Amino acid sequence: MIDTLRELDQHIFIFFNGFHNEFFDVLMYWITYKYTWFPFYLVLILVVVRRYGWQGALMMLAVLIAVGLADQATSGFMKPYFGRLRPCYNPDLTGLVHVVAGCGGRFGFASAHAATTFALATSLYLMMRGWTHNFVYLYIWSFIVSYSRIYVGVHYPADLLVGAAIGSAIGWLVYLLYVWITNKVFGYPVQTRYIEDKRKGI
Repeated sequence: MIDTLRELDQHIFIFFNGFHNEFFDVLMYWITYKYTWFPFYLVLILVVVRRYGWQGALMMLAVLIAVGLADQATSGFMKPYFGRLRPCYNPDLTGLVHVVAGCGGRFGFASAHAATTFALATSLYLMMRGWTHNFVYLYIWSFIVSYSRIYVGVHYPADLLVGAAIGSAIGWLVYLLYVWITNKVFGYPVQTRYIEDKRKGI
């Protein structure tokens, strides 16, 4: 059963990795490059902190904790524990993998890119849904970043699916813990749905 799933995972990877051209090679390289998104993260932090002050800073700290935990769960624990070779290191796929810009570390299960982006999307959406639901579009961004990992040849679909599930779960759990702690400390959960209600006098 495991072998069948592994073979299916490889076939799906080869199928999607096979769609490439020079334009998308450049585009996906920059999408998958982790430092590309630092200005985006900075803007998110500044927007939230500017609107909510110290309360926004507290919310963003919780989001950063979720992202950090997702990264440690995948890169720090799962990759060395499971030791699953990335597609670009798999000798069975020699000559079949389109690699855009290097292979990275040897092991790829589960994807830290998927875990961290989905942890960010989940925790930030839950924090901000009382202010705006536009943060739900972060899930589209997370999906595109995750797909880029297949395109550049460094992750199987299963790496991404498991990474996304772990990141989403961690984002949700950190959110619940954050709400519980802030409710105990401040007398109300420090998140936008309650802050906005307090501003409106509800």
